[in-house]
This record gives sequence, structure tokens and C-alpha cells, in this order.
Amino acid sequence: MKKLYGFLRILLWCFIGVFLGSSLYQYLDYKAHPGLYEMQSAPWYTAIQIRGLFTIVLVVITLAVMAIIRKKMK
Repeated sequence: MKKLYGFLRILLWCFIGVFLGSSLYQYLDYKAHPGLYEMQSAPWYTAIQIRGLFTIVLVVITLAVMAIIRKKMK
């Protein structure tokens, strides 16, 4: 159980890290090429918001599984 709990902690931080990294990349790309994003009908940060919601769902599910495992370890 401890190995699974440790794996889930690593997975949780991976989800958060991927979100932060991809969001930073998109922001820097927007600053470097603002003309490309002006052609789109949606704002440049829409993809970041969608990824943020998806990340929140994954983090909540992972935290719920971690809470269940922590309860069983006691």
C-alpha cells in the first residue's frame, strides 16, 4: 500500500507539473507570436483553462484514491 501511495503522490505532482509546463509554454508562444492567436475566435488562454479543468479533475480523483489508501493503511 505504501508503494501505491508513493506512486500516486508522484503521479499527482506530474499532473500539476505538466499543466504548469504546458501553460508556461503556451504563454511564451503567445508572447512570441501574438498574430497567430489573433486569427482564432477564442482567446489565447482558452486552451489553458480547459487543461486547468482537466487537471483539477485528475488531481481530485487522485487525492480521493490517496485518501482511501491512507484510510486502509491505518
